[in-house]
Amino acid sequence: MKEQLEAIRKGALEAIAGTKAAAELDALRVKYLGKKGELTAVLKLMGSLSAEERPVMGQMANEVRAAVEKAVEAQSAILEKAALEAKLKAETLDITIPGKEVALGHKHPMYTVLDEIKQVFLDMGFEIMDGPEIELESYNFTKLNAPESHPSRDWTDTFYLTEDSKILLRTQTSPMQIRAMEEHGVPIRMISPGRVYRKDEVDATHSPMFHQIEGLVVDKGVTMADLKGTLNAVIKAIYGADSVTRFRPHHFPFTEPSCEVDIQCHKCGGKGCPTCKGEGWIEVLGAGMVHPKVLRNCGIDPDEYSGFAFGMGLERFAMGHFKISDLRLIFENDERFLQQF
Repeated sequence: MKEQLEAIRKGALEAIAGTKAAAELDALRVKYLGKKGELTAVLKLMGSLSAEERPVMGQMANEVRAAVEKAVEAQSAILEKAALEAKLKAETLDITIPGKEVALGHKHPMYTVLDEIKQVFLDMGFEIMDGPEIELESYNFTKLNAPESHPSRDWTDTFYLTEDSKILLRTQTSPMQIRAMEEHGVPIRMISPGRVYRKDEVDATHSPMFHQIEGLVVDKGVTMADLKGTLNAVIKAIYGADSVTRFRPHHFPFTEPSCEVDIQCHKCGGKGCPTCKGEGWIEVLGAGMVHPKVLRNCGIDPDEYSGFAFGMGLERFAMGHFKISDLRLIFENDERFLQQF
């Protein structure tokens, strides 16, 4: 039995030292130390030994088991280290190689123009105000002096959310003028940019959802000359000092007198083209002196105070600023178009 134990020790240690993989090492552990292993088979013969031989052979068997277990543990550590080194070598990163360029987004051309317009008004001392897109009929129409018979109040022109026509998607940001006068009183110098909704057909210059910037100034001694000077300054700041404007008489329920403001078409220089529908001019905003009834509706005495108001289409300003020929391009999110800006 002594010779068998020595043979097991020698054979096991040599085999273990020669393993190249963890699975191979585990198979040897089972071969020598498992329930049906070679060492276990020898230990089953202990019963045939004399009383004097058993302690000696038992001690030797324990020494062989300990030696094999130690060898397995040592070889396992060697194999783990080798596997880690191989993995690190295979996954080596060359930190000197340039990284992949990440495509970053940028500001939409429309919001670029919006920020420029806001800054122009901020420099003039205006305050920027925001309000709800779901609006009350009274703020969107009644308090702005729009009569029940006004075409803009028809279901064919406005997105109503209730059958009684009391709640709607705002058709303009003008309701913020009423809220400003009611909540802040006079004097007032504010603009209110935001989304508005009208049942317009989609074409090169119209969309059922678009952005508008409403403005309001109310104070003592405000005149039409202040209105024209302010709007001309804004248009020249956005389009350039050589921009050409014209003011045409018009009618709005909430202003009197009223006007529409056009800029000479950026595409054809006033000669007429599809963008301006052959007219040579593009309408960009409506304006006028605040109607006395609107001032009274907000508790302001029109004999003491006067003011002007305006509403400009942001998309049309963006079209002129970036020489865009079709408003629909602004909403289509075609990357080939947006990457130009």
